[in-house]
Amino acid sequence: MRKIVLAGNPNVGKSVIFSQLTGAKVMISNYSGTTVEFTRGQLNTEHESFEVLDAPGTYSLEPTSKVEEVASDLVEKADIVINVVDATNLERNLFLTTELMERDVPLIIALNMIDEAGHKGVKIDVEKMESELGVPVIPTVAVSGEGLKDLVDSLSSSVNIDKNSLSIPDRWSYVGALVGRIQEIVHRHHSWLERLQDASLNPLTGLPLAGLVLFLAFQLVIGLGDFLHEFMEDYIFEGPYETLLVYLSEAMSGRGFLHDVLIGQLVEGKIDFEESLGVLTTGVYVELGVVLPFLAVFYLVLGFLEDSGYLPRLAVMVDRSMHRLGLHGYSIIPMVLGFGCNVPAALAARNLESRRERFIACTLMAVAVPCMAQLALIVGLVGRFGLEYLAVVFASLFFIWVVLGLIIDRVMPGYTPSMVIEIPPYRIPSLKAQVKKLVMRIKGFLVHATPYILGGILVINILYTLGIIDYLGMLFTPVVRGLLGLPGEAVSTLLIGFLRKDVAVAMLVPLGLTARQFVIGAVVLAAYFPCAATFTVMVKEMGVVDMFKSAVIMVATAFSAGFLLNLLLDTIIPAAYLAAGLVALSIILPLLLGSSSDRRELSDLDEIA
Repeated sequence: MRKIVLAGNPNVGKSVIFSQLTGAKVMISNYSGTTVEFTRGQLNTEHESFEVLDAPGTYSLEPTSKVEEVASDLVEKADIVINVVDATNLERNLFLTTELMERDVPLIIALNMIDEAGHKGVKIDVEKMESELGVPVIPTVAVSGEGLKDLVDSLSSSVNIDKNSLSIPDRWSYVGALVGRIQEIVHRHHSWLERLQDASLNPLTGLPLAGLVLFLAFQLVIGLGDFLHEFMEDYIFEGPYETLLVYLSEAMSGRGFLHDVLIGQLVEGKIDFEESLGVLTTGVYVELGVVLPFLAVFYLVLGFLEDSGYLPRLAVMVDRSMHRLGLHGYSIIPMVLGFGCNVPAALAARNLESRRERFIACTLMAVAVPCMAQLALIVGLVGRFGLEYLAVVFASLFFIWVVLGLIIDRVMPGYTPSMVIEIPPYRIPSLKAQVKKLVMRIKGFLVHATPYILGGILVINILYTLGIIDYLGMLFTPVVRGLLGLPGEAVSTLLIGFLRKDVAVAMLVPLGLTARQFVIGAVVLAAYFPCAATFTVMVKEMGVVDMFKSAVIMVATAFSAGFLLNLLLDTIIPAAYLAAGLVALSIILPLLLGSSSDRRELSDLDEIA
């Protein structure tokens, strides 16, 4: 079966063309030796079947990152390359085209978004373009499917181009001259979408708009995710699935090591999906009943923001602030995802360019970004003591996020590269493409994350069954009492937090804690370690060594924060003043200290000068 590789710049519609050509039967694969994903499917024509690979978007075949290395390697192994070109940005896109023409592989150009180019007053002479380049050029509108039949028909007429290699300046000169001969631009008035995209990048209007977009996205995820969670719980887990597990438990006589591992401990003779701790009870419930509902809504919202063209604008608006923490603007995506569930947030961090960025992003997310379930319990339980105590919890997490980012940025070798991204125009997303993207992402999550989530819960369950967790509880009681000012019984709560942080927060209630102790417990539980599901996914994404380093940072940060809160809260500084002070310091410190990455870049420029 011959391979077709879709190659092109980011945001040119490759994924939409891929979905139209292959339908819903697709697979998401990690490229060998990396965590970079590409999508593959099958195209069946009247005469032949093809394997279609959607390569990661790249601006050049001279790779500067793992993503570009994968794209370049896939092109080398292709039997046919379909170069998807954005008709509204012809000059930028044709740079990659000239590189593809120098490779020994048959080439077809899909001139995509030709309708949008017309709306913008861009006229392209397709026949002249085809004649100048010497390869088939097919105008397409991926969203509607226009031109795709011609694209498939042209697979038999793809041709190799024997073209001499050009230097980068010569390549740009060639592309500029070519565009001047085949493209004409006529005057037109700005559309409302263009006015909106200008406002999105203006700091005076862009920052309030970013806040509004994130607020609405967060509200949608919370509302719809909670509805799906309750639906799954009421009609699936507490219905036919519980009946099935009760029957299985009775078949095992309700006891035995295998029963404890699969079903867990019965609570008052019944199955409690949160507390039974079995692989088939708590394990399946955590993944499908808790994580998946919020994850599905997050992916839906994320897909809309991606295809509309807003995410690059959000990244630009926060890039300067994120750079001070050793990250660039795109790191805001894992942080936003983390407020729904830390698992997809850890998966999203794989899109960052360097190992250093992934380490910083995953660590900050796991330490200072509580998931939605934990967030709801913190608001409900700590909020009973007054808004000032709730403010201390969130101010403390924000302070930890900022200070920890500043510290890691200075301690960890390397620097964060500048964010150079294309900002695409706003577009109205296709519903069909959104549904296909959502299905692919959920399928990818279930395939890749399930073994790690269930495996992590299995290990914890075995430790509980063997009594090792109880032994650890007795061992760490003096530390919890002395440093954090919490009762000894809180040790078991911290250990439970490794499995489910939200359940651990709820377990603080029967301990009869004061407002100060509740704040300390909530902050420590949020910061000290990711839940088992997030932990196992982070091990997969970061590797064992980096995950160990990250875990040490998490534990040290959590207990340091708990100790300082125990020392300062109420006894020295009232809660409201402490919260205000932490927020003020979080804003002032990055301005005073700057970024080591920025200083290294300035130093490099000085050396060049």
